[in-house]
Amino acid sequence: MNARQTTSTRYQPVVEEDAKKLADFVLFTQSSCILNLSPQLNNKRVSYPQFFLLACLEHEEALTMSGIAKKMGHSTAASTGMVNKLEEMGYITRSPSPSDRRKIMVCITKEGKELVSSMRQNIVQELVAILQRLDRNSSSAQQLAQVRQTLLKYSPFNLPGQGF
Repeated sequence: MNARQTTSTRYQPVVEEDAKKLADFVLFTQSSCILNLSPQLNNKRVSYPQFFLLACLEHEEALTMSGIAKKMGHSTAASTGMVNKLEEMGYITRSPSPSDRRKIMVCITKEGKELVSSMRQNIVQELVAILQRLDRNSSSAQQLAQVRQTLLKYSPFNLPGQGF
């Protein structure tokens, strides 16, 4: 075992413990954000899966029904039901693909984008309230910025602004 492997092995429990704490933070923050979004989504009659689909569509020019099913982890039939409801509410539109008329393309409408933007702004406000407690010049703030950049760079998820 070389010195690099020894150092890496020595820090593994620390990294794993930090990862567990970060996972808890993500889970509880997500739960808090969803609970705060709940009244607004209920007011608009939008479910969490429907909202997630709208958020995905906001970052895509269009998605096929099979693309939606894959992204949502649903069957095409379940995705069709979700798309039907969102279309009835005016948050998305469907149209035939210009390259293959057998395919249906789904796009978010202006109203759908406004809903996602409003919800995202509420989440941003919550995060700003937390982050404002940090001194921007502190080592904690600098470490947080490093962690954020690393998560965005190496995330296995397709994050907005990162090839979503």
